[in-house]
Amino acid sequence: MSVMDTALRESLKALRLSGMLKTLDARLAQVHGGELGHLDFLQVLCQDEITRRETVAFQRRLQKAKFEQQVTLEEFDFGASPKLPAAQIRDLATLRWLHAGESVILFGPVGVGKTHVAQALGHLAIRLGANVRFTKTSRVLAELAGGHADRTWDRRMRELVRPEVLILDDFAMRQLTAAQADDLYELVSERQGRSLIITSNWAPSDWYPLFPNPVVAESLLDRLINTSHQVIMNGPRYRPNKRPRNPTEKPPTT
Repeated sequence: MSVMDTALRESLKALRLSGMLKTLDARLAQVHGGELGHLDFLQVLCQDEITRRETVAFQRRLQKAKFEQQVTLEEFDFGASPKLPAAQIRDLATLRWLHAGESVILFGPVGVGKTHVAQALGHLAIRLGANVRFTKTSRVLAELAGGHADRTWDRRMRELVRPEVLILDDFAMRQLTAAQADDLYELVSERQGRSLIITSNWAPSDWYPLFPNPVVAESLLDRLINTSHQVIMNGPRYRPNKRPRNPTEKPPTT
């Protein structure tokens, strides 16, 4: 190793350009082999660093999302559920709704893949550079209730408002208290213009009776539903198809 090579490595370390440092030997070999000129060498090294930083940032956003599972839309087996609106879901994968600050509501019976699709759309948003957070709706309500108790409600609300995409899984599972309804109203209001992805076993029209105050229900749900893409997910249970099958087990009949 030449003195120049050593000095270059030390400079890259000092500048924290580990992406360049990691590929330096391979790139130098390309230079010595006549594959890269000086400007090409510099350009490729810069691209190596950009790629490393993008990868690190992607992994950081993925970790902060707190997905239950890291799943993608490419993995979803639409063939297992032919009744699902595949074209509509694939259209959502373009993320036009995200650019427009709109929301997505996925509703249907238990086990058809709503949570998978919600997390997969979140994964696509992360690839695009967006910050995403996944959480159960019950956990959000408990989190905000705790904020009332210890006077950290404002801080907790800001954390829920901050991500470009907030995924509320299992929405409208049970009757809400007045305090929970008010907290949801504040959350939806504060996130106006920022996307939500909601999964629910019930159609949005069935959510109204869960709110003790019809005025709050009308104001919240009108604001939410009228800015959302609604996807009816119906069909056979998706989860059993993902269960590892015993080699002696016969495949399910369709």
